[in-house]
Amino acid sequence: MARVQRAAVLKGEAGIGPKPKLKDSTFETAKTEFLKWSEANKKPRTHRGYRNFLTRLAGSFAGSRLSEIDPLSVERHKHARIKAGARIAANRELAVLKAMFNRCRALGLYERATPEIRLTKEPKTRIRFLSDDEEVRLLAAAGEPLRTIVLVGIHTGLRIAAEALTLRKEHVDLVHRVLTVEAAYAKSGRTRKVPLNGVARSALARILEQGAGPFVFARANGRPYTTIRKAFEAACDEAKLTGVTPHTLRHTFASRLAMAGVDPRTIQECGWSSRDGRALHASLAES
Repeated sequence: MARVQRAAVLKGEAGIGPKPKLKDSTFETAKTEFLKWSEANKKPRTHRGYRNFLTRLAGSFAGSRLSEIDPLSVERHKHARIKAGARIAANRELAVLKAMFNRCRALGLYERATPEIRLTKEPKTRIRFLSDDEEVRLLAAAGEPLRTIVLVGIHTGLRIAAEALTLRKEHVDLVHRVLTVEAAYAKSGRTRKVPLNGVARSALARILEQGAGPFVFARANGRPYTTIRKAFEAACDEAKLTGVTPHTLRHTFASRLAMAGVDPRTIQECGWSSRDGRALHASLAES
């Protein structure tokens, strides 16, 4: 019996030998595996966002093992980002960091506890939308195809990067005055039909006559635009508009529906969440 117990001790099977080493990945390996997973399981725009946030996180955690990313180092990263004026971006980065830890645990790459990751409180912001005069100024400052993109954003409420720039010609029906947002690009994950008013229909009809390739908004080589940010910011500067982003166009669409007396449920069916709808009505009440 003593020999059996001694053998168990030597093998580490009696509870007093060396504990098995827990798996502990490097930040770089975790980042690579997480991005492989997100590319296969998330929408393209979401995957690109994860990649950008992890690139920013690498500035603080590159070269570290996951076990070395403790609450103190997380707080230091958060403080540095807030000090740089990126409070909201810091929250998105930390949310992705937490998701990466959890995914690595699920994949068996990390067997320790996920560190405590606390997000910072975000300030409540008033929803920004364009007045009629601001719309005129922005359109006057925008060249093509930006001008048509702005018109489509204001008159359909499409999310610019995820829905307008990925729009294919085959999904625009000028005869029945409707376009289709594919489930792969809709935030809700569901395909939806978007009616076209006269302004949106005319703008799309003009641009559909131009360009090659399957995308509505494409470069000369037929490849779609992936962003309008620089051109949009330049147009806003020329129009002397502040606090305006491409998403402001979507807010403008919804605000005009609300001011026209369209009920909240119908606005929600246009792709707005109930929470966004409440924020919109609160902003309209303050204006």
